[in-house]
Amino acid sequence: MSRERVEAVRAMMRSKGWDAVVLTGNDPHNSEYSAPRWLQAGWVSGFSGEGDLVVTDDHAGIWTDTRYFIQASRQLPGTGVELHKTRVPGQVLIPEWLAAHFADYDSVIVAVDGLGMNAATVLDIKKAMGDKAIIVDAPNMLDPVWEGRPPVPQTPVITLGSETVGWSRTQKLTWIRKWLQDNGSDAILITALDEIAWMLNVRGQDVEYNPVVMSYLLVTRDDSFWFVRKGPVDPGDHETEDSFYELTSDGVSIQDYSDIGVTLSSIVDGEFISRLFVDTSTLNYNLYNILKENIPSSNLTSGKSPVALRKAVKNDVEIAGMREAHLEDGLAMERFFFWLEKMVEAGEPVNEYEAALQLHSFRSGIEGFRGESFETISAYGPNAALPHYVTPESGSAELDARGLYLCDSGGQYLFGTTDITRTIPLGPCSQLEREDYTLVLKGHIDLAKAVFPSGTAGCQIDALAREPLWASKRNFGHGTGHGVGFYLNVHEGPQDIRQNFNRQPLVPGMITSNEPGIYREGKYGIRHENLVLCVDAGTNDFGQWCRFETLTLCHLDTSIVIRELLDASEIEWLNAYNAKVFQTLSPRLPSEIAQWLRKKTLPI
Repeated sequence: MSRERVEAVRAMMRSKGWDAVVLTGNDPHNSEYSAPRWLQAGWVSGFSGEGDLVVTDDHAGIWTDTRYFIQASRQLPGTGVELHKTRVPGQVLIPEWLAAHFADYDSVIVAVDGLGMNAATVLDIKKAMGDKAIIVDAPNMLDPVWEGRPPVPQTPVITLGSETVGWSRTQKLTWIRKWLQDNGSDAILITALDEIAWMLNVRGQDVEYNPVVMSYLLVTRDDSFWFVRKGPVDPGDHETEDSFYELTSDGVSIQDYSDIGVTLSSIVDGEFISRLFVDTSTLNYNLYNILKENIPSSNLTSGKSPVALRKAVKNDVEIAGMREAHLEDGLAMERFFFWLEKMVEAGEPVNEYEAALQLHSFRSGIEGFRGESFETISAYGPNAALPHYVTPESGSAELDARGLYLCDSGGQYLFGTTDITRTIPLGPCSQLEREDYTLVLKGHIDLAKAVFPSGTAGCQIDALAREPLWASKRNFGHGTGHGVGFYLNVHEGPQDIRQNFNRQPLVPGMITSNEPGIYREGKYGIRHENLVLCVDAGTNDFGQWCRFETLTLCHLDTSIVIRELLDASEIEWLNAYNAKVFQTLSPRLPSEIAQWLRKKTLPI
């Protein structure tokens, strides 16, 4: 099927005189996760991971990173699509590859779906290829060949009050207008879906697992315009209508989602907006072109959206909600692991998918639960060697009373978002499994214990989680930590903890994951993940200091830990963490599970 779709793209290219087509899996807002309508690269190639596709007359390739190499090696054979590895030494990214591939051409026509590519990415292609590149913006180019293409999603919209999120909508709009004034801009066009949801205190379900609403937000010094889908909703559900009324009463003008291009094309210098600020990392190329045609370049300013950083630093109300979310989530996780252990011990048949369903059942019983924060990774044995393994509904691996089981999951609650990974032994483990398990845990603990000067970026402490593995010449290919939203996207910036250089300091109030791992293809994978809150650690003669407070509440299994590989401070942290888990959760657990948890959290 994929080979036929690649050929259909080539036929379209020939009919239009294009030399290359570049497709992504991104929506018009450069979201990490997209609704099915915009999974264009995957639809053509058959590759279900995150990646970008290039098709020429004699080549088709998917560019993806280390998280998906094993997955790509399984899915791409026979498709006519070649794997191009990124985030590895010697990588050749799409702009440079296109420049080299068409080095002998005088001119090259590269077609892109401008709705599915951000402006910065397309400009990188133009820069790498120079004057020979002719970029053709072809929005929705796959419509003629994609029969039954999913529509633009629309789901009910709800609003959250300041008692839940801390800052009211009015306070946030006042803040952004003050930012506009301080930065000499008349307006800002916000295109990232999670930033819009945060600004307006709205939530939806337009993207699976991410409670966002397909929309654009234009804020001027005096007005606010929300471009959002306004079609009919279920007559029995008044959430959307009530939400729109609340927004209108707060001075937000509701516009149709499809009108954003017309509105931006009507901007005339001196009549509507003189100086507009945009973030080209999330602004799609199609809208970028409209702005370039209608606003003098001197009046169009680009940079990082200020909303990302403001959103990442949680206020006291949000932090309290996140604590509650992790308490409730921890109770569900302990119920799940108790159930799983008893099933395996009894020899009852259970597979990866059935385990994921059972975990969902435990979370569903929590008041305020709104679904998973991402698709649960329920992986046994060799399947856990894929960091982003997709647990199949049919054909899932059966769990046996031996080896390691990895579960990476999270919940969306009205009061917060969780993300947790636990790797547990289901029975006897090899010496190598025990070593890897302990070294990954050692790295997790070393990062959790970190104390660092104010202004330190995540890339400057990433090595703390890797050093125990590096010392044994072992490593992992993904980042160590990502930001987490408040009842929003489970992955957010601007902060992270990874080797890639990112200047953004870790600031008190930021919530970030701590998830080192190790993956042995064909054998097993191990990852230990908690969410940590950056907090103030005091000031002395050497300046201000920060540290982490672990929010996640679920025991870390110590039954296969090699104690000799941990130093005294690591053992102290591990024992203290497990003791806190027991003391916090046991009063709300059934006595049988509380007794089981007591044994699981005994000091090592």
